[in-house]
Amino acid sequence: MRIVIAPDSFKGSLSARRVGEAMAEGARRVFPDAETSVIPMADGGEGTVEALLDGLGGTLREVGVEGPRGRPVRASFGLLADGRTAVLEMAAASGLPLLAEEERDPRYTSTFGTGQLIKAALDAGARRILIGIGGSATNDGGAGMAEARGYRFLDAEGRPLPRGGAALIHLARIETDGVDPRLKETEFIVACDVKNPLLGPEGASAVYGPQKGATPAMVAELDAALARLAAVIKETFGLEVGEVPGAGAAGGLGAGLFAFCHARLTPGVEMVIEATGLREHLRGADLVLTGEGRLDGQTVQGKTPCGVAKAAKEFGLPVLAVGGGLGPGYEAVFAAGLEAVTTIVPGPLSLEAAMAEAEILVAGATERLLRAFRAGMEAGRQRSARRRSP
Repeated sequence: MRIVIAPDSFKGSLSARRVGEAMAEGARRVFPDAETSVIPMADGGEGTVEALLDGLGGTLREVGVEGPRGRPVRASFGLLADGRTAVLEMAAASGLPLLAEEERDPRYTSTFGTGQLIKAALDAGARRILIGIGGSATNDGGAGMAEARGYRFLDAEGRPLPRGGAALIHLARIETDGVDPRLKETEFIVACDVKNPLLGPEGASAVYGPQKGATPAMVAELDAALARLAAVIKETFGLEVGEVPGAGAAGGLGAGLFAFCHARLTPGVEMVIEATGLREHLRGADLVLTGEGRLDGQTVQGKTPCGVAKAAKEFGLPVLAVGGGLGPGYEAVFAAGLEAVTTIVPGPLSLEAAMAEAEILVAGATERLLRAFRAGMEAGRQRSARRRSP
């Protein structure tokens, strides 16, 4: 039997690699002769760099960049083993956790540090850049990122705009003479798990601005500023970014990467599936195991288990999942392609104890799940044998 094991991390407890190895241990207790392949997964958010480095090999690089309010921070990115692919998480440079509560104001936060992180990847030789854009502190439409790569954002008097989303209301033109020429030589793939447009009631400012400290008045101000940015992008490049699905992700960074870096926006888990070559591993497999820290109603909204299940169904494979816990609405995963799920907790247990014993619990849960799966296989064989007997 060939078993492909493709889990996400259990946040705060186990990396995707360690989850997969624990699942492989549990699988071998039931199928001792099974061939197991562990492919660490992620959905484009926290842990994407780690998962791809674990799965594909490479090195973690650390550089100094400007944080979302201009303060120096240290940010990491991964350079994969092929030497030409880098994987970045924008939150490492421009994320909300980098700010104290009183510093959170999306009128002034900037993605400039994300642009510096892109420069570091280009300097390292990358010409294919995978970017996860979850967890942003910003609402500047990617203007800061573009400024760091040589674009100039000017007002009607020809003066450079201050950084931050609010200043974009004064944008008159975008100059491109100093743009980093390597951007045209580089393929950008963006992990984007939302379909929100840039503007309007479902846009970046209205939906995500309040999470970053925006009041209702700020939301209106920021939406108008992004509308101005979209208008000047159309004038300059002939691109309509306002309604592009996913353009509103990360405070409009989706739109900025699309316009300024010619990026392709794709669901995060699909980006990781493509990068790891998961489908090639699935070819010829018999069973797929996956999992994440919590299986609930949100799992069907682009999370790893359902992304893996969708890929596995292309090959007609059964998919089983192990979760750190089960939350409201988890039953939706069955319609999304998972045959069965279980939780690692066998009985009453505190969260702290479950996290401390996570590897042991993951292996045990996998064993229980696969013993039930094996029983179903045996029952199926017996029914087939009875039908064939005279």
